[in-house]
Amino acid sequence: MTEPFHIGILLFPDLTQLDAMGPAQVLSRAPGAKIHLIWKTREPVVSDAGFSILPTTTFADCPQLDVICVPGGFGQVALMTDEETLEFLRQQAKGARYVTSVCTGSLVLAAAGLLKGYRSACHWASLDLLADFGAIPVAQRVVRDRNRLSGGGVTAGIDFGFSLLAEIAGEDVARAVQLGLEYDPQPPFGSGSPEKAGPALTQQVRNGMNAMMEKRRRANEQAASRLQEAAAGSD
Repeated sequence: MTEPFHIGILLFPDLTQLDAMGPAQVLSRAPGAKIHLIWKTREPVVSDAGFSILPTTTFADCPQLDVICVPGGFGQVALMTDEETLEFLRQQAKGARYVTSVCTGSLVLAAAGLLKGYRSACHWASLDLLADFGAIPVAQRVVRDRNRLSGGGVTAGIDFGFSLLAEIAGEDVARAVQLGLEYDPQPPFGSGSPEKAGPALTQQVRNGMNAMMEKRRRANEQAASRLQEAAAGSD
């Protein structure tokens, strides 16, 4: 009998659900996988798409995880100085085999002090913010550095899921699951990255993100300052 392999995905208000559900769908096919959707309570969590996801466990009741995964989304900003959430991640990271993220979830791991000296991906528009925490930003769809795995923006979470599945169960299993899910992306438009979209469209999208990015940068500064103060206090 296969021992349970505990995979925990953090939920939070205003998360981008595909950041969480893409990896959850893929990783649920790992042998012995038990998926935990985690938040402070078991109340429904409203995503940034307007519908809710039901947590399956709370911080207090969550078992030690083999994989902890932090998705991104607009609600990531509030988590940057949410000490209850950051401490939960720190404690789980101590015993987890893999500490992982998708999209701007990597900024939350960084705010918890879990990415200093590690290479990491993030959404292209926020990638540079990782450096505030001593992480090493890498503009790739999936990045692995020791036991840290990260996916870039939103849909990269699916690629991340298959990469992690291959780590957990072997490439043959990952290939079979990819076929079973018919994951054969053929996007109708060649605009899925700044390089492909070109400077005009990239700037247009950046302009639409200005208000959100200002909030994200302020939260980043506050979180980095708190982390530095905590480090200085422990010396």
